[in-house]
Amino acid sequence: MRTPVIAAAAGTVALALGLTACGADSGKSGDGLVVGATPTPAGEVLTYIKEHLAEKAGLDLSITEFTDYNTPNTALQEGSLDANLYQHTPYLENFNKSKKTDLVPVTEVYLPPMGVYAKKTGSVTALGRGATVGVPNDTTNEGRALQLLASRGVIGLKKGVGDTATPEDITSNPKKLTVKPLDPAQLPRSLDDLDAAVINNNYALDAGLSPKKDAILLESPKGNPYNNVLAVKKGDEDDPRVKKLAELLTSPEVRKFIEDKYQGSVLPVEAG
Repeated sequence: MRTPVIAAAAGTVALALGLTACGADSGKSGDGLVVGATPTPAGEVLTYIKEHLAEKAGLDLSITEFTDYNTPNTALQEGSLDANLYQHTPYLENFNKSKKTDLVPVTEVYLPPMGVYAKKTGSVTALGRGATVGVPNDTTNEGRALQLLASRGVIGLKKGVGDTATPEDITSNPKKLTVKPLDPAQLPRSLDDLDAAVINNNYALDAGLSPKKDAILLESPKGNPYNNVLAVKKGDEDDPRVKKLAELLTSPEVRKFIEDKYQGSVLPVEAG
């Protein structure tokens, strides 16, 4: 299942319903930088910068939180945000292609490793015959989830499909698993009804799950293309405010904050 294209009117409604402002500012104003983010971990990382680093760096930072994956990019394209932090580059590129937007990554910040979670199974290979596995229903994260399952051999995929894989690209399924695409935010709440679910990191953390401790299978950071990025509208990459935030996001202080707070459940990008 693919994420549907949002019509202009629908996008306006989604924007009104999908965001909650942090602090007094809820839109672009003056010289302040308004950044959109999902609450965890992006919102927490940005809040740390706002409370501990921004003033000293001369950055007036406002944070707007979203609970879905489409609205932050729509808001950035339409101009109510200056930047956002919540997505990896493959998702951004697919969004640009499907929505005719021109958003670009500025810098990689961290990897929120995707994981497989289950309440009654201790490993992916122990899933029973005919088990139902939930996966995110947006294009790149669905493919990413299927690749993670394939990495343990529980399914096989067509050669070369990469992060565009869909359940139709499954070439072998020895356990006769049923792959069920669901809205990413619904997956943690659906664990009681599923045998397992492949859950994006931010939604796992929001639900009180520890990727490091609770996942029965977790992505490896080595060579991973899914580091989350600070993104802006094309042409804003050289905005001094954006450059300043990018420097703070990749600073030793933020790296230490991520390491201390998430204890391996979120992984800062390697320096340099």
